[in-house]
Amino acid sequence: MNRKNRENLSRRDFIQLSAVGFGALSLRAYDGILKLDQLSNSKLGRITVGKVDLKSRPDIDSTTVGARYQDEVIPWLREVVGKNPFRSNQRWIEIPDGYLWAPQVQPVNNIPSQPLEVLPSSSLGPGMWVEVSVPSVDLILDNPPARAPWLLNRINSGLPTRWYYSQIAWVDMIKTDSDGQTWYRLTERFGYGDIFWGKAESLRPLSPDELSPISPEIENKRILVDITRQTLSCFEDDREVYFARVSTGALYNINGARVDSWSTPFGKHRIWRKAVSLPLAGGSAAAGWDLPAVGWISLFVGSGVAIHSTYWHNNYGVPTSRGCVNARPEDSQWIFRWTMPSVPYDPGDMTVSMPGGTLIEVIES
Repeated sequence: MNRKNRENLSRRDFIQLSAVGFGALSLRAYDGILKLDQLSNSKLGRITVGKVDLKSRPDIDSTTVGARYQDEVIPWLREVVGKNPFRSNQRWIEIPDGYLWAPQVQPVNNIPSQPLEVLPSSSLGPGMWVEVSVPSVDLILDNPPARAPWLLNRINSGLPTRWYYSQIAWVDMIKTDSDGQTWYRLTERFGYGDIFWGKAESLRPLSPDELSPISPEIENKRILVDITRQTLSCFEDDREVYFARVSTGALYNINGARVDSWSTPFGKHRIWRKAVSLPLAGGSAAAGWDLPAVGWISLFVGSGVAIHSTYWHNNYGVPTSRGCVNARPEDSQWIFRWTMPSVPYDPGDMTVSMPGGTLIEVIES
């Protein structure tokens, strides 16, 4: 089956596949690389919250026919517009047996990689950047005790140590165990010091071409972030060359209270640092966040506000973040490559002096 056909499997095709085992997968947590070759490169979804009701129609008031739970992987037939009157986002995901509200389903793929036997050389010694290329990968902590808040929280909650599709980290060692399983050792250069082992086939090596600059000959570049419309536009001179739906800083917390400190700062800013991957953390002990291995970081405010990849929600078009501009992995990667300064694969991190890199203007329309 060619890729085009795989990406356009009909609802009937998915139902037939579920009869040979896929349907059972959606009833339990994801526990490894999917075994069905027919689904490789097909679009899938991962549940990002504790529980999502499965509806008979794309309508919050329709009959609840089941539920899907955090980290379950589901076949993604298509995205449709439905009804959820008390929410801004009206997008729903159709799966073989119903509909799920889209903001709580991360778009993922299942693309295992061929493990490498030898790491390339770098200025830091043997190493390479890798991206999680399957719905999730379970990790083994190499240097206990745990240090990062996110990791301590998962351990204390009885949850597996796990990273998700599109997260990025640095590999500095390879080993093969007695069963022939190849493992990569994962580090975060600016993290808390936790070091992990993950199965190599779950981690796709990034190539230097994936960081190569886009239109480096163009000097007059700027980005316009529209808070009202929740959109991002990239301009070369006065010509729009890229458009993305984003999620900027949330104005209200889950209790409905306004939190001005979460809003994305208005005005004109310039990119001052870019990194292939960074951990993002902030807030207080009671209302903080700690997100490891976030990819394609373009920092444009000194307090840590950035455009970056997002793996913890699919709520683009709605203010959701704590100040940053959340973007889809593919959008944040394009922006990372297009903006200045250009970042070399080695070391994958660049800070620029004043007056800074590409202009980013945040407005209300």
